[in-house]
Amino acid sequence: MKRTHHCSQLRASDKGSIVTLSGWVDSVRDHGGILFVDLRDREGRTQIVLDPSNPGLESKFGSIKPESVISVSGRVDERFGGTANSKLATGEIEVHATELRILNVSKTPPFPMDDSADKVGEDLRMTYRYLDLRRAANTRMLRMRHKTSKAIRDFMDAQDFIEVETPILFKSTPEGAREFLVPSRMNPGAFYALPQSPQQYKQMLMVGGVERYYQLARCFRDEDLRADRQPEFTQLDIELSFIDREDMYELIEGLMRQVWKEVIGVDIETPFLRMSYFEAMNRFGVDKPDLRFEMELQDCNEIFAQSGFKVFSGAIESGGSVKAINAKGLGDITQGELRSLEDAAKSLGAKGLAFIKCQDGEWKSPIIKFFSEAEKAALKNALDIEDGDIVFFAATEWERACTILGRVRLEAAQLLVKRGTLTINPNEYKFLWVIEFPLMLFDEDAQRFVASHHPFTAPVPEDVDLLDSDPKAVRGQHYDLVLNGVELGGGSIRIHQPALQKKVFEDVLKIPADVVESRFGYMLKAFEYGAPPHGGIAFGLDRMVTILTQRSSIRDVIAFPKNQKGQEMMTSSPGIATEQQLRDLHVKSVLPKKDAQGPNKPAGD
Repeated sequence: MKRTHHCSQLRASDKGSIVTLSGWVDSVRDHGGILFVDLRDREGRTQIVLDPSNPGLESKFGSIKPESVISVSGRVDERFGGTANSKLATGEIEVHATELRILNVSKTPPFPMDDSADKVGEDLRMTYRYLDLRRAANTRMLRMRHKTSKAIRDFMDAQDFIEVETPILFKSTPEGAREFLVPSRMNPGAFYALPQSPQQYKQMLMVGGVERYYQLARCFRDEDLRADRQPEFTQLDIELSFIDREDMYELIEGLMRQVWKEVIGVDIETPFLRMSYFEAMNRFGVDKPDLRFEMELQDCNEIFAQSGFKVFSGAIESGGSVKAINAKGLGDITQGELRSLEDAAKSLGAKGLAFIKCQDGEWKSPIIKFFSEAEKAALKNALDIEDGDIVFFAATEWERACTILGRVRLEAAQLLVKRGTLTINPNEYKFLWVIEFPLMLFDEDAQRFVASHHPFTAPVPEDVDLLDSDPKAVRGQHYDLVLNGVELGGGSIRIHQPALQKKVFEDVLKIPADVVESRFGYMLKAFEYGAPPHGGIAFGLDRMVTILTQRSSIRDVIAFPKNQKGQEMMTSSPGIATEQQLRDLHVKSVLPKKDAQGPNKPAGD
């Protein structure tokens, strides 16, 4: 009984054909002793008719349970009258079985095998992930991921890139995110690290003359998890030689255009809008703004520089900023919603959240009594304040004020969406390049500069001299690609001169020379042998597919994801190593006794 067709292929034109289908029993309906079975495989469904008058069929009826695996041979017939199912690709036909083979009988699944399973606890679905993957929605996610990867490979091949695999066992670079360490049995006391990125290897490929490299790379970060993070993930990793930023923008815009067209049939506009880091923060309060709605931040320093309201004028006098945002139409905000916004502001360092409501032609606020008539008039004009609006303020140093109101902007937008007064279209794709980030940030705790991206990013050429006098003012040749408030990926033009790279390591970042030699000596040496100018970028493939499929979590588009505790529930991973394994690796476990049974083992098991 070799399968002749998939369960989505048969049509009315196949009437009279003898076919064989194989798959899983999706549902069973008994109509007067005749069974109607929806048979499902990864391609779709076909209705099977099992008549007990056919010899040998009735004896097997008891084994036809949902999710059992069967193979059926029979004749294709048209459905009579109004029994056709227009929602099904094969809805015009049914297969009248003449032969049935039960390949495997299924137990009752622990959750429904339709869309209602989305309401079931995620850990349960992840424990039975092999069942969850049978659901059409999840099969579709994997297919979309495949199509995305294929579109990427096709485009990169057409652009003369070479796909190169870089090592998974790397060396530790502790200045980045927390790493997964792997003890080396053959080198007692030494550890590999799983790569957070192939960054250094791909730069060495440029020194090696590869010129155009890409990879769908597996990467690892031992970080706390959330909807858009996993401990292991896939990124599209790209590096090119003899390019500048304009070349990178053109390349990636072409790639995004092809992926969106081939995967979801959408034509996206190019070139993409560009915005400096300063402009993005100043207007939207975040370096990855969602441009599908307005509600921009306004600078109010000129209005309140001489204000009698000392909270505002004092912030300006001390070098800070007063920023405001008008959440138009949210003047009916409830006390609970207002407290929620205030809590969000406080979580970012605000002492509170000053506001003005405009209702029934009157401004209502605990702070309005401190404003002069001229200040109120200037504020009304600057923020276009109308009846039904509410204005929020932040008065502190510039970046924090922007960040606070950037968070308020997003939260207020969601409240307006719930009210139906704001529409954020999920089918609208607003791509944006955010460029010219600060090359360095000052770490107050460590009292030294740290790289805002990574230490291999090249400064903007006209800012190189500022590395000695004012590192904080140096702009980097760094670029992020943002889509609808999500950072799809980021990269930069790299430093390729050994003297400049050494200067950044030792003089600006204050990394001791012996540490530089230990961690990056091979790179500095390689640069002495003719390193070409080069740059690159990396995109989170999981995140990209999540957007393409309009899902809320990257776990939905990964075949076997980890939960928020970093556990893979199906295989009970991670597990506890045996004493012999630890001895072989020269590692001693100091796990508290109460935890010694592992993260997925109940006490006493």
